[in-house]
Amino acid sequence: MRRTFIVEKTNTGVEQDIVPVAELRAAVGGQVLVPGDPGYDKARTTYLGGMDQQPAVIVRPADADDVARVVSLAGESGTPLAVKSGGHSMFCLADGGIVLDMSSMRDLRIDTETRTAWAETGLTAGEFTNAAAEHGLVTGFGDTGSVGLGGLTTGGGIGYLVRKYGLTIDDLLAAEVVTADGVLRRVDAENEPELFWAIRGGGGNFGVVTRMRFRMHELETVLAGLLVLPGTPEAIAGFVEQAQRAPDELSGIVNIMCAEPWLPFVPEELHGKPIIMAMMVYAGEGEAAEQALAPFRALDTPLADMIAPIPYREVFPPEDEDHHPVAAARNLFVETLDRDDAALILERINASTAAMAAVQVRVLGGAMARVPGDVTAFAHRDRKVMINVAAVYENPDEVEEHTRWAEQLTHDLQKGVPGVYVNFLADDSEARIREAYPQDTWERLRAVKRTYDPSNVFRVNNNIPPA
Repeated sequence: MRRTFIVEKTNTGVEQDIVPVAELRAAVGGQVLVPGDPGYDKARTTYLGGMDQQPAVIVRPADADDVARVVSLAGESGTPLAVKSGGHSMFCLADGGIVLDMSSMRDLRIDTETRTAWAETGLTAGEFTNAAAEHGLVTGFGDTGSVGLGGLTTGGGIGYLVRKYGLTIDDLLAAEVVTADGVLRRVDAENEPELFWAIRGGGGNFGVVTRMRFRMHELETVLAGLLVLPGTPEAIAGFVEQAQRAPDELSGIVNIMCAEPWLPFVPEELHGKPIIMAMMVYAGEGEAAEQALAPFRALDTPLADMIAPIPYREVFPPEDEDHHPVAAARNLFVETLDRDDAALILERINASTAAMAAVQVRVLGGAMARVPGDVTAFAHRDRKVMINVAAVYENPDEVEEHTRWAEQLTHDLQKGVPGVYVNFLADDSEARIREAYPQDTWERLRAVKRTYDPSNVFRVNNNIPPA
């Protein structure tokens, strides 16, 4: 069969065959979009701003068979292949390549008797959570409702229930994966266990996950909401200390930043002053929940306290589809965060020239830490605190300045102890991918990669090369 290709010039100016468009149209039952087609520009839109890649083809598969055909064609032609569901990853587009837009695959089947669910990976965390709430059930995902299940889960999944129920992958019971040879495989603890191990923390390196079977938990109401405190070194360090002492039911995400005018709950005279803005979630309600939150409220006089009993699904509020932030961001793990660290954070935030500079702190532990480190490819279960450093900016000419700011603060907080969450790697991916995995985990992942993707078809990601 003669293939029809889109022909483009590479960065070196040499023409090469890129994508077998006609063959894709004939092979798949889903939608195939090329530049100029209605819906193409929307399909290449991501949550992150500043991304303007022009895929040669975007395929919205109808089913796993479509996925298998696309993977096979990408492998045969050598075409760069990216996978996109929620669009939160900087690797979800392939300039001049093929994008598998999994958002077309959103089937969800909940079994209330076994408290499990089969979910296609184009679903978002918010969509799954809303559907599960109808049955009084939850699975712990991340902190944003619009994130796609596929990418979030294969990286690990750290969210509001991480201390109570563990990582998202700790509730992953099985998956269906299209590997580089175009074969759809059912994997779990008994079937192809090495591949099952690898997709629980190794990211999208081993195939396209089309469906996942999750364990679910009974939980309807949580005591949750924003707690805003003055941003002092004492309050920040105290917050981390109390979070490490808290019961497993309590997880939180703390943002240290200067108060912005768009925060209506902060008095105007405090705009531009440092604050602690913490989203707290206690998996339950009642007296025990109130007691768990009392030490945080006692750290200082709250500027705002919006903690109240709410349905769990409300921890994912509606999002502005037109919000596409551009930021220089870095991630790291630390063992603790003391007063000196807090003072350094405040000093650097005040010195930043970004439109908004922020440091996000998540205290880990609990159920996540009780799973042995070699059970899954996610291998930082013993780390106590995860930190994200971000400088949001508007002028593209300032990228180097803000990146230096983020990298310097990351270096100073790390204190020479490497470690990074693979889902939060960005333009530092190639330089820091080894920080995501200890040596034994890295070599095991490379061996699995050699078995299932020896030609590195799945390379548009936080890439793990085959051994």
